[in-house]
Formats: sequence, structure tokens, C-alpha cells
Amino acid sequence: RDLLLKSHWLPPSGCTKFREMRELHSAEIIQIPDDVEVTVKGRVVTVTGPRGTLTRDLRHRFYDMSVIKRNNGSRIFKCEVWFGKGRDVACIKTFCTHVSNMIIGVTKGYRYRMRFAYAHFPINVSVSDDGKNVEVRNFLGEKLVRRITVREGVTAARTDPAKQKDELTLEGNDLELVSRSAADVHQSCLVKKKDIRKFLDGIYVSQKETVIQDD
Repeated sequence: RDLLLKSHWLPPSGCTKFREMRELHSAEIIQIPDDVEVTVKGRVVTVTGPRGTLTRDLRHRFYDMSVIKRNNGSRIFKCEVWFGKGRDVACIKTFCTHVSNMIIGVTKGYRYRMRFAYAHFPINVSVSDDGKNVEVRNFLGEKLVRRITVREGVTAARTDPAKQKDELTLEGNDLELVSRSAADVHQSCLVKKKDIRKFLDGIYVSQKETVIQDD
């Protein structure tokens, strides 16, 4: 019994919570293209590119964020934390991903393609106010007109039926606003009080791409 107690460490009596181990230093970097300007002021990141400007507030975590110019002329965005806990270390990659998405948005832009799925009643979708409002009619034969206002900075458009039938596109620079607008359109056409395995009608995201395609 004494040997068993010596081989297994036991917490002190009355100790119910252990201190979380901190990591000495953690950092992530991303490359900044030549035609993009990234500025950091008070942990608020602003990215400016050919397609426009995006700003994101990252003050909810106490990180050191900076733009560093290397000897070869290239620039990097660096996010680092000293003596961070597990959650602090885990969020560094998330912050760099946000900045990377902003860089892609101001250089290439984001486009979501949505297709209309129906079995009997054709879904009629129209776009008005220069792509700011989307109206959905005849969903499951209902007379209700569903009106969705897309998020600011997002433009909706109908695809030419000669190229692709029953398709709606959403374009913008901010990935989150484009995806939220797509979610708003999708959630406006949910089947209620029916078996969703049988009634598959709705508007679904079929493709995610950038506005400017890579060669």
C-alpha cells in the first residue's frame, strides 16, 4: 500500500483546483501582399486593398499585434502573446485567420452561389434596390412574400438563366457578412410542420468562391 501511494502523486488535502499552465511565448505570422495596406491601432486592425477597406475590432484579447517590414522588403502581420493560458494561445490562429480573410476580401472578394431546390412549386426569387433586397415567392405554394435585406456591403444578383437556372449570387468583401446574408436567405425558406426528409424545398448554398479567380 505504501509503495502504491508513493508511485501515484496525490493532491494536497483541501486542494480542489489546479493552476493552468502558461506558455512562455506563442506567435503567428501571415504574409501581406504588396497591394494591401494593414494598420493596427489599439488592437483595431484595418486592411485596405484594391476593392475597399475592412476594419475589425480585436480588443477582446490582449495580444501584441504589429506589422513588421523585413530586410527583403516583404511585410508580415504578427500576433503574439507572452505567458498566455490555453485559451489565449488557441485564439492567436483565429486572429490571424480573420486578418487573412480580410486580405482576401479586399483583393479578390467573396461570392456565394445559392440554388433553388423544389419538387412541385417553383420558387420565384427577385432582387430589388440595386441588389439590397431579396424577395422569395411561391415557396411551397404559399402566398406569403418573404423579404430579406442583405447585410451592408453585400450585393445580391440573379444569374442569367441561359448560364445557370435557378441561381442567386451574393458578393462582398467581408466574408462574415456574405455568409450571414446567405444564412438569412436560407433560413427564410425553412420547411415547417412537415417531414424535412421528404420536403426538401429551399434555397441552399451550392458553391463558395472568390470574385476574382486565380489564373
